[in-house]
Amino acid sequence: MKSYEVNFDGLVGPTHNYGGLSYGNVASQSNSQQSSNPKEAALQGLAKMKALMDMGFQQGVLAPQERPDVAALRRLGFAGSDAQVIQQAAKEAMPLLVASCSASSMWVANAATVSPSADTADGRVHFTAANLNCKYHRSIEHPTTSRVLGAMFADQQHFAHHAALPAVAQFGDEGAANHTRFCRAYGEAGVEFFVFGRSAFDTRYPAPQKYPARQTLEASQAVARLHGLREEGVVYAQQNPSVIDQGVFHNDVIAVGNGEVLFYHEDAFLETDRMLAELSSKLAKVGGKFQSVCVPRSAVTVDDAVRSYLFNSQLLSRPDGSMLLIVPEECRGNERVWQYLQGLTGAGGVIGEVKVFDLKQSMQNGGGPACLRLRVALNETELAAVNPGVIMTAPLYDSLTQWVERHYRDRMTENDLADPQLLLECRAALDELTQILKLGAVYPFQIN
Repeated sequence: MKSYEVNFDGLVGPTHNYGGLSYGNVASQSNSQQSSNPKEAALQGLAKMKALMDMGFQQGVLAPQERPDVAALRRLGFAGSDAQVIQQAAKEAMPLLVASCSASSMWVANAATVSPSADTADGRVHFTAANLNCKYHRSIEHPTTSRVLGAMFADQQHFAHHAALPAVAQFGDEGAANHTRFCRAYGEAGVEFFVFGRSAFDTRYPAPQKYPARQTLEASQAVARLHGLREEGVVYAQQNPSVIDQGVFHNDVIAVGNGEVLFYHEDAFLETDRMLAELSSKLAKVGGKFQSVCVPRSAVTVDDAVRSYLFNSQLLSRPDGSMLLIVPEECRGNERVWQYLQGLTGAGGVIGEVKVFDLKQSMQNGGGPACLRLRVALNETELAAVNPGVIMTAPLYDSLTQWVERHYRDRMTENDLADPQLLLECRAALDELTQILKLGAVYPFQIN
């Protein structure tokens, strides 16, 4: 039976703005308060999805959240009609309104952790929605995320869904941004790689001093238990605290893996040699041959990596066994990074080609190509069981492009977020989107 890695890209929401909400994310903070372009952001993301589909890769789409989140504002004490809630929040607590309008759900690498059926005890694909409790504006995402994933992967014979972990610091979980999987083939048993920033209970592990470590060891272990993973099929590694303090807020800002290959920066991890040896040994036991590609700090500094998002790239397997690296335009704009990539592809190694995409709108808010997609390994039977409305096709691309053109503004500032009309626009757009994607009722305004 054939198996595939399907990339489900997050569709950028109508309220895409630069709120500067993510402490520890250099791009998010440095572009705070600038005017954004939601229409351009959504069209850039759709263009990437269409391009990968045209290259022959399996591609899906994951819907955005309802924003502003009026229910969240009500829980914080704002009252009255929806319009009054928004106006009161704008007057009394603008940062809370900005947080309730965040379109950060576009970075669906944080939506959930996914384990393919070949790895799990019950032979189903398992999803655990990320609690994202380190940042308020993201912590309000998981209820809708769970409903959307449930509507996409609804067949309980093939798919199992778990609620987000307890929303406390000890179980901070950021989803697939700190998780990858190594395997010989997507449909075969593999080794799941969990990267954490700190331990909540074990003081032997160091922690960053400046920025928060968003993923805990305990959260990663809990997800592995929920998914029924075998001990011999899991490797835990700690992210280097010093790179977190340099703006590497998720592992996917400093490393990316696919198939049998890990592409990483020299300073990405603690105890790197031990971790590489464990990955190699465990992958060998399921028939794989682990390969690592280390980018030396002498060629690319951590600062270069953070500014260019070199590692927040998509590493994709081609039918001939070679790999394609999808990088943002910022990589070409960084002389050292681009020089390294030219040498990498010219060396005849496993990464044979680099393709560049313009994702400026999402990049300025701190997320690149890898942030925009959730990877789900599926065999033919499982892929056939996925809601077909969310699988990218040429007609769906056309429909979504026209939908964006109809509903999205081409400029968004903080003042625009205080406009009650924006909520009505967003709900009208999302109501239509659920029909296009055949999701049913997944948003609070559709359910309540």
